[in-house]
Amino acid sequence: MTTWFPVLVTFVFAAVVVGVMVSINSILGPKRPSAIKSEAFECGNPSSGGAWGRFSVRFYLTALLFLIFDVDLVFLYPWAVEIRKLGMFGFVEAVVFIAILAVGLIYAWERGALDWD
Repeated sequence: MTTWFPVLVTFVFAAVVVGVMVSINSILGPKRPSAIKSEAFECGNPSSGGAWGRFSVRFYLTALLFLIFDVDLVFLYPWAVEIRKLGMFGFVEAVVFIAILAVGLIYAWERGALDWD
């Protein structure tokens, strides 16, 4: 119990700070609602169509490719930090991992997954 007490105090302090900040903002902040402010905002363009409109599969495929190639950094960063300890085996292992990612990127590129036309 005594080892977790500082963590509990930190969480309580953080919750109090967040609560105070939100309360002050809602009490003292300007309140001037208008029809323009309550419209949906789409990157500065007027909204087109309903919220349940159909999107091209390419949007989802691009998002999935981004996640795949972004998550690889989670694996490459620790490797880069410990490269000297891992030696040649770690280097070859990382090169194989990067080669697999490159093959996936080339495949997606060839299939037109990165084209926005």
